[in-house]
Amino acid sequence: MPVSNQPSSTSASLLQRVRRLEPDAWVRLCSLYSPVVYGWCLRAGLQDNDAADAMQDVFRSVFRSIGTFRKDGPTGSFRGWLWSITRNQVRLFFRKQGNVPQAFGGSDAQQQFAQLPAGPDEIDPDADATRRDILHRALEIVRDDFQPSTWDVFYRVTLQGQSIQEVAEILSLTQNAVRQAKFRVLRRLREELDGRL
Repeated sequence: MPVSNQPSSTSASLLQRVRRLEPDAWVRLCSLYSPVVYGWCLRAGLQDNDAADAMQDVFRSVFRSIGTFRKDGPTGSFRGWLWSITRNQVRLFFRKQGNVPQAFGGSDAQQQFAQLPAGPDEIDPDADATRRDILHRALEIVRDDFQPSTWDVFYRVTLQGQSIQEVAEILSLTQNAVRQAKFRVLRRLREELDGRL
């Protein structure tokens, strides 16, 4: 059962690949973050359809300005930067709605606009759960980059908490092969998430 395979994708981070306009990278980025952005929009007070529209606008903005994102910038993390874009899109939605009569119950768009939180953790009371969801989606994405035998080693050691020695014995591998398989998957996962949690 060999575990010495290499990931099928480039070793560059997901954001680097998005900047190079690699279609697969864009699909990966959207699959990781669309549910997060959609949830932020809903919690900010948008209805389902409006949240979906705002989410599309957010990713359109991300696509246009991904080259300006810097990890050491004012927002610090990709998630913070993404929240800033989302917040601006939600504000824009409420600003536009301020001039349009609402069908039911009225609306005070200016009040909703002013109440939007300053950061992603403020609108996402369960930010740790959001991070776990992103991590789980990333695990599903990178899983296809590895042979099943390598993934099995990683899963047993990292996610099930089995010891390296135990996994080596069960799978008839050396302990070093188990460590290497675990390391390869973790390295690939770090590349995929490069500072974005």
